[in-house]
Amino acid sequence: MKPIIGLAVAMSFGVAAQASAQELRVGLSAEPSSVDPHYHNLGPNNAMAKNIFGRLMTQDESQRLKPDLAVSWKPIDDLTWEFKLRQGVTFHDGSPFTADDVIFTMERAPNVPNSPSSYSTYIKGKTFKKIDDYTIHASTEAPYPLMPADISTVAILSKKAAEGASTADFDSGKAAIGTGPFKMVEFVKGEKLILERFEGYWGEKPEWKTVTIKPIKSDPSRVAALLAGDVDFIDDVPTTDVANLVADPNVAISKKVSNRVIYLHIDQFREDSPDVSGNNGEKIKSPLLDVRVRKAISKAINRDAIVARVMEGVAIPAGQLLPDGFFGRSENLSPEPYDPEGAKKLLAEAGYPDGFKLKIHGPNDRYINDAKILEAVGQMITRVGIKAEVITMPRSVFFGRASSGSPDKMPEFSLILVGWGSGTGEASSPLKSLLATYDKAAGMGAANRGRHSNPNMDAVLKQALATVDDAEREKLLAKATEIAMNESQGIIPLHYQESVWATRKGLTYAGRSDEHTVFYTVRTAK
Repeated sequence: MKPIIGLAVAMSFGVAAQASAQELRVGLSAEPSSVDPHYHNLGPNNAMAKNIFGRLMTQDESQRLKPDLAVSWKPIDDLTWEFKLRQGVTFHDGSPFTADDVIFTMERAPNVPNSPSSYSTYIKGKTFKKIDDYTIHASTEAPYPLMPADISTVAILSKKAAEGASTADFDSGKAAIGTGPFKMVEFVKGEKLILERFEGYWGEKPEWKTVTIKPIKSDPSRVAALLAGDVDFIDDVPTTDVANLVADPNVAISKKVSNRVIYLHIDQFREDSPDVSGNNGEKIKSPLLDVRVRKAISKAINRDAIVARVMEGVAIPAGQLLPDGFFGRSENLSPEPYDPEGAKKLLAEAGYPDGFKLKIHGPNDRYINDAKILEAVGQMITRVGIKAEVITMPRSVFFGRASSGSPDKMPEFSLILVGWGSGTGEASSPLKSLLATYDKAAGMGAANRGRHSNPNMDAVLKQALATVDDAEREKLLAKATEIAMNESQGIIPLHYQESVWATRKGLTYAGRSDEHTVFYTVRTAK
């Protein structure tokens, strides 16, 4: 049968090659929760936004900054950055891009109603001022060297199209008017998203006139769609298929170490944590408040086994927020060694020699093998005495509940599996969002669902954010990370993902450390 299957596949790829001259057909593992680029600071949303909306600066495959709607940027004094905007750029509706659109964008981005994870962490504390139609000044109360990195995460909207618009208006296409290389044509959640090349794009135009995107959540179905020629390009190649696809002459693979850490966030602010109980089901003061218990959980996890058996070797064990090579990473932290006896000892010291009961939650369709990872974590911590019940759910349900699902609109769960990719490509992004003391007004702790709080870490982070000297700032970011890991075990890192994309033969794609799938860099191989 093998030669027949091989012939069928080869024929289907031939058909696909003919069909692809103008159209790129894509199978995505996760569709955006909205086309509104300010609604949800989430990987699939940010990736899709890059295809439709421009930013002042963009990031290349390794997250180095490049000019986009700003042609230059520089500090003009200790507290002010100046951005010179690109002239002659138009939005998809033909209206001109000016400084008014930037001012409108920065006012809207942190204030979208019902946002599960907002962009306030990148905008709060900054004041934007129009100098002329093509000059913007951004100021802060203290020196802030990360201004360009922060601003590079925010998609620029058309004031004309988006003023007063709701998130639903973006999903309908009414307000989804950007300056990016593609225009949105249609978005039917769960079914399709269609983009069309923007012929008025100021930069290098994409090769594809039309991009048709289908959400294909099932890993086997996504791979089968590629092999059958139903799609030309897929993301999130399942770890179990990587070796086979690498050996397939009809497929081209692209890999990149991700900036995304997969980790556990733990309730650190409630004595009556909702998913914790004694061994007989009785209410107890939450053991998770005790750092020794959090460290015990970390010791109980065999990261090497998760990487080898659950991730098929396509991941790297983690001991902090970012993998090797990223700015602000500590050289003094390494993955916690697997030590179940050490975990039991810490539990006993904390007053829980017989453990306790704990429900642990996570998504089952967001991260690579997320449900399997959580099952493995549940088994591992059960072995040291913490009787875990694993509960997973679709991300469309999970994130809202994890952020504000309790009756008082606080985070609902006691321990969750989540992931975080550094939008700025350096350590301040996860430090500010995941570990800084929650302060909505200041834009700190926007995704701190465990409500970790360590004044020592906050102080060092604040100092880092005001330090202009790059070398000194990098040391301070590393120190803040060490405090969060060593003193308070603010989160429990598990591993860094390695992202894998696959195209049919004859196409190329440059993998990205931010995991984003962008269609304008898919090209015919030369």
